[in-house]
Amino acid sequence: MEMRDFKRLKVWEKAHHFTLQVYSGTKNFPSDERFGLTTQLRRAAVSVPANIAEGCGRDSERELARFMSISAGSASEVEYQLFLANDLNYMQAETYCELNQQVNEVKRMLNSFIQKLKTDR
Repeated sequence: MEMRDFKRLKVWEKAHHFTLQVYSGTKNFPSDERFGLTTQLRRAAVSVPANIAEGCGRDSERELARFMSISAGSASEVEYQLFLANDLNYMQAETYCELNQQVNEVKRMLNSFIQKLKTDR
């Protein structure tokens, strides 16, 4: 397997854009959450495109699939943290809906990619 350019993957592009949106959406969280939910949410969001990129640097389809799976796990973590932030009224409902829609789209794309990698083996 030749090394893939992660920047050419639609799923990475979506995950990167989503991460930028998470940073923007967490800007106005309470200051006492700066080292709590704000940091956790941002780190989990960054983990999604970061694991896609790392997987692309690996030398087998199996390892790539494993990193896509880790990325999907991080996306699920973000999905819950967004849910929590919304319940705590840290973000506007429209922001939550938009981010939730985006993270679920990324999860769908990752799952499709993982399935494709498994059937190509």
